[in-house]
Amino acid sequence: MTASLNSRKAVLAAIASKPIRIPAGLSADGVPLPISEYFGINTLGVRQMKEKLPIPVYHSLSAAIRQGKKLDVSVAPAIAKVIKEWAISRGVTHFTHWFQPQTGLTAEKHDAFFAFDEDKLPMESFTGEQLIQSEPDASSFPSGGLRATWEARGYTAWNPASPVFIVESTGARTLCIPSVFIGYNGEALDEMTPLLRSSDVLSERAITLLELLGDKGVERVFTTLGAEQEYFLIDRTHFAMRPDLVMGGRTLIGAPPPRGQQLEDHYFGGIPERIQGCISEVEFELYKLGVPIITRHNEVAPCQFEMAPYFEETDLAVDHNMLVMATLRRVALRHGLQAVMHEKPFAGINGSGKHCNWSMSIASNSEELNGLNLLKPGKTPHQNIRFLVFLAAILRGVHKHSGLLRAGIATSGNEHRLGANEAPPAIISVFMGEMLTRVIEEIVAGRTSGSAAQQMIKLGVERLPEVQRDNTDRNRTSPFAFTGSKFEFRAVGSSASIAFPVCLVNVAVADAIQEITVELRAELKKTKKIDDAVLKVVKRFFKESTPVRFEGNNYSAEWVVEAEKRGLPNLRRSPEALKQLITKQSRSAFTKTGVLTSAELDSRYHVRVERYVKDMLIEMHTMREMIDTLVIPGSYGYLAELSEAAANARAARIAVIPQVITATQVGELVQELQEFREDMSDVIARAEALHEEGAEQAELLTTEGAETMAEARKVCDALEVMVGDDYWPIPKYREMLFPV
Repeated sequence: MTASLNSRKAVLAAIASKPIRIPAGLSADGVPLPISEYFGINTLGVRQMKEKLPIPVYHSLSAAIRQGKKLDVSVAPAIAKVIKEWAISRGVTHFTHWFQPQTGLTAEKHDAFFAFDEDKLPMESFTGEQLIQSEPDASSFPSGGLRATWEARGYTAWNPASPVFIVESTGARTLCIPSVFIGYNGEALDEMTPLLRSSDVLSERAITLLELLGDKGVERVFTTLGAEQEYFLIDRTHFAMRPDLVMGGRTLIGAPPPRGQQLEDHYFGGIPERIQGCISEVEFELYKLGVPIITRHNEVAPCQFEMAPYFEETDLAVDHNMLVMATLRRVALRHGLQAVMHEKPFAGINGSGKHCNWSMSIASNSEELNGLNLLKPGKTPHQNIRFLVFLAAILRGVHKHSGLLRAGIATSGNEHRLGANEAPPAIISVFMGEMLTRVIEEIVAGRTSGSAAQQMIKLGVERLPEVQRDNTDRNRTSPFAFTGSKFEFRAVGSSASIAFPVCLVNVAVADAIQEITVELRAELKKTKKIDDAVLKVVKRFFKESTPVRFEGNNYSAEWVVEAEKRGLPNLRRSPEALKQLITKQSRSAFTKTGVLTSAELDSRYHVRVERYVKDMLIEMHTMREMIDTLVIPGSYGYLAELSEAAANARAARIAVIPQVITATQVGELVQELQEFREDMSDVIARAEALHEEGAEQAELLTTEGAETMAEARKVCDALEVMVGDDYWPIPKYREMLFPV
């Protein structure tokens, strides 16, 4: 045990003496530069290209982005030339199609700006074809059965709506071209393709509904998104000494220290200097990439933090959130820190989520409509009728597809948050706030009469005040809360790509918009005035979605009982939640919208089930290894010292020998732990024998597997507080969460 003891003490001493790294982004005299001086210097979007492109090419590119049209490939060479010249002028040597496979991460294959001319002389080259499309190997990415392992061909295709950007690393600068990833036959193999499809469908259906309401000239309806990223920063050396953190991102064992977050002193507290230096450098790198981070603060748990951006168009916000996570991980290492994005890295304190603030806006040539937020009330009865009809569609979509939305946040990591007193429960509900709840209930009750305009006046909403300010409270326990001109999808996990959960929101709302449009057309055959017809349809939709609206404490046991009475699904574990992806209702919604084919939807289900199984097996193998190589040897080392102390006490004829009592307790715990270790081995063997049956594997692991791990952890944690501190071989919570 001497080596273990010395290494642990050496680690603690080294951490205490680490210097603070001076953050980047400073001028020559050490004064921070204004953000505006370097924001976006490593990005090149359509606005920056305006003066460099021929006017027809610029208009073609701009129209493709603004109106969601397919880019004319004939303009690609001119765009590629501008991009190449800009990139090379900034020291870039390679380019890559940067895409998001179904791994939760990003992927890239680098190619050089290098070729030979007709005289065999070296030259820098980047063609329109290289900009538009590339061909990475598709066989080694998860596809859920869409591609066989021997079918390697796949394609990446440029998404022009997201600016190209330069990633800087030691000795290299690489041009990244945001792209989608598809199979040889056009199958969506990535997270971005379904999201873009869902955005297009939502736009088309929203435009149709708006035209029915009398709002003409809408070019596109786009969604906006702002993702609040929570994460932990711990010392890199502590991280490296914990096999569970290295392998799975969370601590599988670890007794809670006497002090955790109960003093409530970390939330919004002063940011430690070393952490501040790291976060400042992260922000500097993100600002250069055009990521508009505006907020940073301490979160509730010790060593937990959050950063949040301005809201952006959804596909760009998704790209930017992936860059946030990657940049956090990369820059933290420069400061001797590790960014931990797992949803529950430490038991007993709050885990991390990613609140996705989602809304819908209009792009139009009409000055009155352009930029209008559809989830923001207006100043006239008609404007508020429009607000209410889209509100009704969202409530309908969330109510009808609550199981689907739950499936979108189902991961092994997020299981440890959902249902606890730190994150929304596994029941999807919607919080509307007191004022809007009153309006909705008045409409449902039919307590008004006369025309729509008169009813809006009687309801007190002819001129609704600025909802986004003070007219709706926040409900931090709600998984899907209206927070003023937007909805906050609070249940998304911190490590997840937000593309898939937001895609599901888009699909659910698009489906409901289609239903409300059909009913409104039917109602207009009986009711002459459009606003009157809308109010009648809205009333039915509000009434039918009543069960999903809940204003109370989502953490309470009473809500679980009430939700069951309302018929709301309570999907506590990931395997049962993921099955919601392939229900008849979900399959219909995806195939009718064209967002995913039936085969593509099946692939999403199988990829996620397979990932769940792999995550669980990695954790079980890691925990068994830690028991065998760390916990039991450390406990036996301490037992040896106790035995020696007891023998010395007997020789000295000391009557009371507490060491004997402690040794007996430790010995009993070790024996109990070995029994659980064998139970764990049995579950692992049975699960691995079911390797062709993913659903059965997942079911076994989420029940017996999770339960056995929990029991083994209890014993490990009991040993941790009994075994002498010098003999415990891995960093403890008090050391990781309260560094000196």
